[in-house]
Amino acid sequence: MTAKLPKRVPLRLPDYDYSQSGAYFVTICVRARKSLFGVVVNEEMQLNNYGRIVADCWQDLKDHFEPIELDAFVIMPNHVHGIIMITGEENSPALNATGIAASETREGGETPEGGETPPLRPTLGQIVGYFKFQSAKKINGIRGKQGERVWQRNYYEHVIRNEKSLDRIREYIDSNPVRWDLDRENPLAKGKDDFDRWLAAFPKPEVRKYKSGRGNPTGGETPGRGNPAPTG
Repeated sequence: MTAKLPKRVPLRLPDYDYSQSGAYFVTICVRARKSLFGVVVNEEMQLNNYGRIVADCWQDLKDHFEPIELDAFVIMPNHVHGIIMITGEENSPALNATGIAASETREGGETPEGGETPPLRPTLGQIVGYFKFQSAKKINGIRGKQGERVWQRNYYEHVIRNEKSLDRIREYIDSNPVRWDLDRENPLAKGKDDFDRWLAAFPKPEVRKYKSGRGNPTGGETPGRGNPAPTG
């Protein structure tokens, strides 16, 4: 039996402005950890049609949200990892918490004005929510299951504090298919990855929990990576 992995610390930064410039490491998991996007063969990820949709939706983010840059990204059978950099001016206004924030951070919710984002600085939760909504809508359109949940109602994020951490996270993302046998999201994992221990060792403010619609400054959702069942 696989040894129990250290838990990610489920705390949020109080009063943290998640629309401010910075680099964020995010992990988004498929509902119930189902392998939906392809398979790992010979330490390489082979995407299926759903995986290619997810790849396209991720790349579309930089066109939909102007003040962001996309860094390292990987699609695994049942989750994705990526680095999002919010690069907008510090004095530009964040998106209003009503309307777009309330809708784009939940699957199945319609975005205002047909899904167009107001020309304001987005929060991380709104960016992730838009990605989840658009990819789920397109995947469900192909499989004829309109409105069915694709993603967990949660995601993990970690504020990247320095270049050393950025380099380590980039390396982890790039090598994810090679590390699949140690991945905590792999139901058949044969061990544990030292990256999880490294990330768990950060001070508590580095890893945070969200509750959708409950005062969360990102408009995000509740982390559940590693939980035995999805939260919704």
